[in-house]
Amino acid sequence: MSTDESQAREQLIDLAAQFYDQFELGEIPHMEVPTRSKSNIELDEEANVWVYGDRTSTRSANSVRGARKLLKAVFTIEFLANQLEEDRSSTLRELYYLSESWDNEEAQFNDQDESNGLVEDLEIVSGVTREDFHMRPEESGAKVMGPLHIREQTKRGDRDIHCQLDVGQGGYQIPNNPDTIEFLDHDAEFVLCVETGGMRDRLVENGFDEEYDTIIVHLGGQPARATRRLTKRFHDELGLPVVVFTDGDPWSYRIFGSVAYGSIKSAHLSEYLATPEAQFIGIQPADIVEYDLPTDPLSDSDINALENELTDPRFQTDYWKEQIELQLEIGKKAEQQALASRGLDFVTDTYLPERLEEMGVL
Repeated sequence: MSTDESQAREQLIDLAAQFYDQFELGEIPHMEVPTRSKSNIELDEEANVWVYGDRTSTRSANSVRGARKLLKAVFTIEFLANQLEEDRSSTLRELYYLSESWDNEEAQFNDQDESNGLVEDLEIVSGVTREDFHMRPEESGAKVMGPLHIREQTKRGDRDIHCQLDVGQGGYQIPNNPDTIEFLDHDAEFVLCVETGGMRDRLVENGFDEEYDTIIVHLGGQPARATRRLTKRFHDELGLPVVVFTDGDPWSYRIFGSVAYGSIKSAHLSEYLATPEAQFIGIQPADIVEYDLPTDPLSDSDINALENELTDPRFQTDYWKEQIELQLEIGKKAEQQALASRGLDFVTDTYLPERLEEMGVL
């Protein structure tokens, strides 16, 4: 085991030991974690990212339900500690199914949301990320293409990869733990995070990464933690500006928000995952009007989401208020691919260069 793995295992065992100590002291075993809900999320003014507030929830054995939660936690801690000892890894999905083999039926998970939630609890109370537990999500499919030379640690040893010259059209697959990547060299000027696979393919086919020395990161919809972590490393360690290119709807604005400020589910890791300096490049409601883009009407849920964003701390700027109010006024939304109505090269020849110049990135 490496030092990090050894420390992660010790943290887990210390957590289990706390339950034992509580028994010895005659206390009812319990575990306290921050309440993971929107009402307990606040914006850290200094770091400019989402963090949990002061409200906590207690997992206590003073009820049958609470006792079951702690039992499941103990079984999961044992599994994770053994996994680290054996230098193995597993997926969140595998943990859910694997619990069916545990000899105590009360410790088995009812669904994957329950096992996912418990892993998040253990992250928070132990101060160790699930990546250091050797737990990984199912494949996110997120990829990188651009003028970047890296060294990746793998089970078969280190391998050096150039994210343009050594990969196919699909790009470099982001690993579950991007902290295993060492940046060797790059010629990039900025990072462009793209929501959809179709737009990412258009940019690569048109050679946008080569012409503008861009690292293109495919977010794959709501971005996985590994994608957000690598994006943050590009900004912090390579000093590269980050811009986020999504569809023009309220749900896509929240994708930008998760890259820039973090998300409710991973608020305990916001300073590790979020890039507050990231900028939104579009699709803007103003673009829908200016370029007369093909649109869909806003649904009731779209309208509710936009109205909620008007009071969301992440969108309390003149820019966002103006754009959201314009969208509510026109009652329309548009996809990234709607730019193709102006020609397949419009996005790379006109839209992105002009927007990047306006933003001071180019």
